[in-house]
Formats: sequence, structure tokens, C-alpha cells
Amino acid sequence: MVKRQLPKYVYARGRKGYPYFIRGNTCQRIFAEPGSNAFWAEYNRLLNGAPTAPKRTINKLIEHYMRSPDWAKKAHNTRKSYERSFLYFRDKIGLVDPASIRRRHVNDMRDALSATPTTANRRVAALSVLMNHAIDIGWVEHVNPARGVKQLDGTKTREAWPVDMVEAFRTAATGQTLLLFELLIGTGQRIGDVLNMQWGQIEDNGIVVRQSKTKAEVWIPFTRRLLDMLNKTPRNALYIINHEGHRVAYNTAWKWVMDVRKQIGATDYDIHGLRHTAASELAALGMTDEEIMSITGHTSAAMVRLYAGKAAQKARAKKVQEERG
Repeated sequence: MVKRQLPKYVYARGRKGYPYFIRGNTCQRIFAEPGSNAFWAEYNRLLNGAPTAPKRTINKLIEHYMRSPDWAKKAHNTRKSYERSFLYFRDKIGLVDPASIRRRHVNDMRDALSATPTTANRRVAALSVLMNHAIDIGWVEHVNPARGVKQLDGTKTREAWPVDMVEAFRTAATGQTLLLFELLIGTGQRIGDVLNMQWGQIEDNGIVVRQSKTKAEVWIPFTRRLLDMLNKTPRNALYIINHEGHRVAYNTAWKWVMDVRKQIGATDYDIHGLRHTAASELAALGMTDEEIMSITGHTSAAMVRLYAGKAAQKARAKKVQEERG
């Protein structure tokens, strides 16, 4: 933000242009986004010579957490999601002492966002992570007020793609879009991990993947369909999925898949649903939770049941009825 857009006594300082209130002997950074409610509240406090802000604030907690080893270990997409919530916290509660936050405050925030249940639930989850960090570093002594807060209903549960939609996509898609689709179903991996797959990771008719979320290294054997498609694909770039030799960004891959989804009437089934599809296909074959985990890389049987519960139940029921005769 350039100087003419900043109020009196506020100046952009440093390489990133952070706003500082400078008057007389006072030189203090304003952590809130310029123009936000929190920014004007802090500016007016400094302008009127009010008592100094709490030593420990949500703004400072966010900065401390984002310098922590735990933050560094988060996957790229997870950090992006948290950062959106952090911007919200800076604007709404940036100057609040974390130790003063109680369960009722978290419920009030969640309910204020009830028109967008998914966003509300993500804000609560992000605040819970921050408050856990506050407890770890001794800023908060009481229990985490965001932990266990009931989520709002209304979020759409992802479903595995129906067989007819899978076949319709295979018929309509071509080139890299079809290859991306087959990699997602054939390996059961997350979209980010599929986009990171390189030809050099292929060994023994499978591929070695270091999952960005869990950091686990897994080897996934290819299905016959996927292996046949890969054998027919020219290896003229570093990445298996590429555009003019370069790695494909998530937004581009999303658009490729969405174009076909619109064409075949599959807009209710998204990219991540293909991970459910892979788990469901494995469960339908009678695979155990442990066997499914060895392919998808899920770290718990509970997550496998979330992704493949219906198909697993159906497979078990068929087996039982067959044994009954």
C-alpha cells in the first residue's frame, strides 16, 4: 500500500512494506491488514495514546506459529487453507489476547459464518491449531476452547464416482486429461501428488510417491489399464502430467477435468472424489482396510472407512450371503 493510501503517521517500512505507526517516541507495527476493522481500531488506539496492546495477541501467535517446525511440515495446500483463516483472524480478533478466548467465543464465530458451513468449520479447525500452539508455548494455560466444537451441518459429503460417470469420462476425455484421470483412479493418490509424479519415479511397473500430506513414501503398482496407457505415452518431459514440458498447476488440472465433467453432466463429482472411487473399487474387490491403506496411503482404518465404507459394507454383505448359500 502506497503512502497516500495510509492515514496520518502510518508509513510502509521494510522490503514487504509493513505499516508502522510513527509519531514522537512511538514506533509500532500495525499487524492488521490496512483498511480492515482491526487496522482502524489499532490506529485509533495509537493515535489517541491509549494503553499498549496486550503483550500476547492472535497476530503475534499467528507469526509465532508460522515460524514453527509444525508449520514447516504442513503440505502446501494445507498452509494455503490456514492462511485464509489467519487473514480472517487478523481482521476480526488480531489484537485479542489468546488467553481470553473461551468456547462461547468460538461458537459465536462459527455461528456468524453459518451461511457458509464449510468456511465456518475451517475457521474453527484453524483456530484450534493456533490455540494448541498457544498451549504448547505457554501462552494459554486452560484447555483449547476450539477443540471439540461441533461442526455445522450442510457441508457436502464427497462421493465416489458412479461407474457410468467413470466410463462417460473415459469416453469423452483425451490426451493429458484422460491420463490424469487414470492416474488419479489407478493410484488413489491426491491430486497434488499425482501432478508431482515424474517418469523417473516409475519402477517395477509401479511408482514411488512421497505423499505431500503425510510425508510417507509409498510404492503403488499400476493397474493393467493404467500401465497400458503409460506405455503408450511419450516420455518427453520430466513430469508425467505436463503442459509443453512443464509441470501442470492445480488450477489448470482442475479446469481440464471440469471441462469434461460439464460435458458429461458430472459436476456433482469432483477430483478428490476419484480418491474415494479408488478406495471403493479396492473395497469392492474384498480388500481389507490394511490392503487398501497400502495402496492409497491412508494412515488409519477410520479414514479408509470414510472413503470406502459403502463399498466395503457391500462386499462384506455379498461374501456373507454367498457363504450362507
